[in-house]
Amino acid sequence: MNRAVPERERVWRTGTAPGIFPILGHGIALFRQPLVFLNSLPAYGDLVEIRLGPRRAWMVCHPELAHEVLRDARTFDKGGPLFDRLGTLMGDGLVTCPHDRHRDKRRILQPSFRPSRLAAHTDLITEEAESVCRAWSAGGEVPVSESMMAFTTRVISRVLLSGSLDDETAADVRDCLTVIVRGLFVRTVVPIDAPFQLATPANRRYRRAVARLHAIIGAAIAERRRAASSHDDVLGVLLAAAAGEAEGAAITDQEVHDHLITLLLTGVEAPALCLADAFSLLARHPEAERRLHAELDAVLAGRSPGPEDLPHLVYTRCVVSETLRHTSPGWIFTRVTTSETDIAGCRLPRGAIVLYSPYLLHHDPKWFPDPERFLPDRWLPGAVTAEQRRATMPFSAGSRKCLGDEFTMVEATSALATIAGRLRLRHLPGHIEDTPRPAITLGPRSLVMRCEPRSSVRTTAVPTTDPRTAGTHGVDNT
Repeated sequence: MNRAVPERERVWRTGTAPGIFPILGHGIALFRQPLVFLNSLPAYGDLVEIRLGPRRAWMVCHPELAHEVLRDARTFDKGGPLFDRLGTLMGDGLVTCPHDRHRDKRRILQPSFRPSRLAAHTDLITEEAESVCRAWSAGGEVPVSESMMAFTTRVISRVLLSGSLDDETAADVRDCLTVIVRGLFVRTVVPIDAPFQLATPANRRYRRAVARLHAIIGAAIAERRRAASSHDDVLGVLLAAAAGEAEGAAITDQEVHDHLITLLLTGVEAPALCLADAFSLLARHPEAERRLHAELDAVLAGRSPGPEDLPHLVYTRCVVSETLRHTSPGWIFTRVTTSETDIAGCRLPRGAIVLYSPYLLHHDPKWFPDPERFLPDRWLPGAVTAEQRRATMPFSAGSRKCLGDEFTMVEATSALATIAGRLRLRHLPGHIEDTPRPAITLGPRSLVMRCEPRSSVRTTAVPTTDPRTAGTHGVDNT
């Protein structure tokens, strides 16, 4: 006789967020205090109905529901206000393409971001991070956000285009992205086209930035074709695919362009914001900074990290993981249902907007006690729980998880180790830590700090954890 007790079916809570304004819906709350609004939603249910302008939408407020959405990419496809806006910018690239075209596109790009390529990428990253250290004057004020944007622009341009962007063009890319990410957020929370057709200064700046970014990528592709040269970079992979020299059907010239735009947009701002925020958080948490320095001194003894050092930079990676939990650059995403479907006991129609927010999940005290505190120890081997791993998704999840998740972790860990091993950053006198104002991404956009040299490097500090267990923790393994 089977005495097994059947598992009780979970009973989900559903509700509607209050404060709906005519026409604008919850757009005012999302624009004025988006993080406060998000953190308020779990009180109304595990699945909460909100309004994006006049349109109904549903926010998932529980990790299991978020994974249900992300696992079923066919039913919950890319779409909704965010991806509608991104689609006009990225075209039919990897991030915005529908489910039925995603696998083929990912197959082309995946080899460029395999673990076997990370060793070469690590050397490139540390080289660029060393140039940041040389540019920062000890004792002076340094524009941390701007410098990190410049750093990640140089890194991703070398991965994509073998560094074919000169310094002036790279600065143009950085400036264009700053304008674009701010404009995209406004266009997402107010999904009504009419205000953005007006010839306002902000709208003109946005359109100029989009046009300039496309022109830069178009010029880089044309120059490579004129030179008829071969490079071991992403553009080389894409041009080979366009020429029919790769597995599968040849891709179009427009797809080459769209992929590069997509990877440039996703590979610059988010990792730059993560690094800037890590320096800001470390300056406000001296014990975490002390433990980071102890590990860097023990493992690196003043040199830059190589690929062989990364498994031993356990606490450094914990700092990156906790920064991504505390202030995940990708903080809100949308999906759209391709057919009628049930979720949390609710029947959603075809075309329904479904949202999930890494920020909301990462700051829910049910999964992360004292969620506003910066605690890298959460990610030490053996400390993180299965529920916390499930609730952590800065790189999304499922078949459409970020292609460059491990690349980003290596980039942030290597850059943090290189810079923090040589320099210490301090907030300026009178600095007041404001609640971050999200755009399409989240993080400090105008952070300026004082740069101090680390006067001595200890070589006998005790590692914070057993290096043999490194690589088994962190947000990349959720």
